[in-house]
Amino acid sequence: MSDVTQILDRIEKGDGSAAVELLPLVYEQLRHLAAYKMAQEAPGNTLQPTALVHEAWLRISGNPDQHWNSRNHFFMAASEVMRRILVERARQKSRIKRGGGQHRVPLEELDLAVHADSDTLLLVEETLERLKAAHPVKAKLVELRFFTGLSLEEAAQVLGVSTPTAKRYWAYARAWLFQEIERLR
Repeated sequence: MSDVTQILDRIEKGDGSAAVELLPLVYEQLRHLAAYKMAQEAPGNTLQPTALVHEAWLRISGNPDQHWNSRNHFFMAASEVMRRILVERARQKSRIKRGGGQHRVPLEELDLAVHADSDTLLLVEETLERLKAAHPVKAKLVELRFFTGLSLEEAAQVLGVSTPTAKRYWAYARAWLFQEIERLR
């Protein structure tokens, strides 16, 4: 049993001090995942990977009703929390009081193509929720890959499925999401 799993077991048994020991063990991996995701965000995003990890950690550790069965379960929960944070920020940016659909474009980038924006993220979130209702494991695979940047092999391990199965799920989910997003546009 890994150190992370042992600490999660202690947290499950009510040892509140174990959470302090958990953060140093998972921080670098969470930060790596957040950095990967943030590198894919649109230019001008003010959220930094460290801030995303810290916000996710506050939400995860601040919930006394949260229970993790394993290391994989913990990282799946962290993936879900990071996804929610990014979606919340995208929704905030799209509100009228925050500029609505207007986008900040630095003068030096006027001739460049526009990158994915918060509207695209919201569209992905909407279709992902529908995928989750029909195919929860495939939707979780998308979350792990898209929102936390896990490789296919890492996501397969977290989900407890073989890599070939994860490849099939990934191909199906990508095609399904593409079809749904095109239908909504």
